[in-house]
Parts: sequence; C-alpha cells; structure tokens
Amino acid sequence: MLWQEVCDKGSGAPLTHSQVLNSIENVILEIVTRLSKDEAPTLVLPNRYSWDNVSFDSDVGLRMSSTSVVRTVRSDCPKTATTFSQILKILSISYKLVQSNSYATKRDIYYTHPQLFGSQKTVDKLVDDVACMLKIPRRSLHVFATSKGLISGDLCYLEKDGTRIDCHSNSAPVAVSSNIEGIRNIVSSAKFILVVEKDATFQRLLQDDFCTKLSPCIMITGKGFPDVNSRLMVRKLWDVLRIPVFILVDADPHGIEIMCVYKYGSVAMAFEAQSLTIPSVMWLGLLPSDLERLQVPRNALIPFTKADENKLGSLLKRPYITDRPEWLKEMMLMQKNKLKAEIQSLAAIGPDFLTSIYLPNKLRFGGWL
Repeated sequence: MLWQEVCDKGSGAPLTHSQVLNSIENVILEIVTRLSKDEAPTLVLPNRYSWDNVSFDSDVGLRMSSTSVVRTVRSDCPKTATTFSQILKILSISYKLVQSNSYATKRDIYYTHPQLFGSQKTVDKLVDDVACMLKIPRRSLHVFATSKGLISGDLCYLEKDGTRIDCHSNSAPVAVSSNIEGIRNIVSSAKFILVVEKDATFQRLLQDDFCTKLSPCIMITGKGFPDVNSRLMVRKLWDVLRIPVFILVDADPHGIEIMCVYKYGSVAMAFEAQSLTIPSVMWLGLLPSDLERLQVPRNALIPFTKADENKLGSLLKRPYITDRPEWLKEMMLMQKNKLKAEIQSLAAIGPDFLTSIYLPNKLRFGGWL
C-alpha cells in the first residue's frame, strides 16, 4: 500500500484485528523466509525524522509521502542486533494484545523485559517506529501511552469501558483519556475549543471560571509540547463538534512550534497526520504584535537566546509557513525585535488582564462571541 493511500484513510474506521495481525505476520514470514535461505533477517524502518520522507498538504499538514530515507536493522550486525530483538519483542507483545483484544501502555511493555529494552525512552521510540513500519496507527497495535494532558469545560462523554466523564468542574480538570478512539457519546454546547500551551495558564483560566463566564467552551492543555493523546483528543472533538479551535501559546519560537504541531503535525508522526492534525486551528495569542500594541512593560519581555534564533530560523524554513502570510509577518516581527514573552507577561498590565480583557476582546473582535 502506498503512503498516500495510508494517509487518505484518514481518521475514520479503525483497522480490523485481522488486518493488524496480517501486517505483523507478513513481517515474521519475511524473517522466517530469510532464515530458511540461511540469510540474516533485516528490518527496514522508514526514517520518521527525515524531511525527505514528508510532504506538505494544506488540507492535512505534514504527511509521510515517501519512504526513500530508511534505516536498516540487521540481525547479524553488532550495532543493530539488540534493536532487532527489541522490535521482535514489541511485535510479539502487540500480536498477543490484538489477538486477545486487550491493551497495554508503553510502560507495561518496558516492564515485560527491562533488561532487553534498557530504558522507557527506547520503548517509546520503537513502538512508533514499528507502527510506521507496518503503516498502521499505534493504537491499532493496542498500545497506548499514558496521557499528560488535561481537559475542562462544557463537555461530557463515555469512555470505552462505559465510564461517564464530566469535564464541567473548575477545580478538578480531567486527565485526557489514553484511549481516544474508544470515546463515544460526546455531548457539549461549547462555542469553541481553546488549546492552552502551559498548565499554569490553564489552571489560572480555570480559577477565573473562564469556561462559563465568557461563553461555554472546552479548554485543553498538553502541558507544553503536546503528547499524541492530547492531539488526538483535540482532533476528535473537532471532528465531532465542528467548532472553532483556538490556541494560546507564548510569544516565542517554542510556542509557535507547539501551535504548528497541533495544526500541521510533526515530522516524527507524519505517518498518522490525518488523525492528529487540526487544519482549522487559529493562533489567538500571544502574538508578537500584541507586545507592541498592548505596550507590555519592557521588564516583562525576555531577550532572545541563540537557541531562540536558531529555532525561529528553522521554523521560517518550514514548508507550511508560506501558506500563512499573517503568521510569517508575526514571526518576522519577532525576529526583528529579538524579544519573546510568556503568556503570564500580560499580568504586568493587570492581574486579571488575560481573562477579563485580552481573551474576551480577541474572541469578540474575531466575531466568535
């Protein structure tokens, strides 16, 4: 199957158990066949970090369109033999999980054989490598990652096991589910979804009762660079509710990259682009132009570091930036001023400026309220 065809499947019906089992069986059959010929088995993994394997589609974002850049894992090479064994172990575990219709976390997999894997980070990377090699979503392998994101607001739904989740509480946000695909019966009167970069800002908005004072809405944070589950959750809500999705990030290169990941996806997970990206995401703030327009005090701004300059330079070269001239204008202003600011810098204007003035005005000016 071509990568284009895989991407075009989108986030619709999941693969059947038989399809997933067949994909794993085909890999094992190839290994057995090579062994029968007295040849050393190898595994070919697409390089998930190469821009040469990725193309940009304005309707989807970054998507894997090629597997021209690969990494060969040989069973007879001292440098890759351990990796070969680790991948076989993951395939074996996934096969049993799918066959028995049970699930495991990446952490569960690590503890099946910690001596083999060496670290949790190795498992995290290889599970996604295996999913990419098989050309199937990781969740189809029945392997989940523990979520780090939080969600709150006008939202109720049922988990896969039938548990009813109510996100209305301002004092106790709900942890994002580890099984987004299993969520059903989503009920909400929200007018929009607000994705918040930082947990601290998210908690402040909860304390100020933002979700009910201004307009019914849903807030979610990935606590910095978002995990896959947080991205899947935003995409799921957008698919079902079809309401505007705004993002609130720091006015710095890191914040811009986080916004781009939600909207356009990441190179490493481009093979799952259709179910992870949210093409309609709008940059609500904090904009570099806001710093001048609102006259944020100079002592609340932070000078650029060399790392900031390098990150911004890298972002300006991304294929999707030319698709957003208004974003490019903001980034060029940031590059010119060599200043950045956290969302919390608005507190230098007034302690409740963010929730009482900044966000309401942004949303009303845009015609969303």
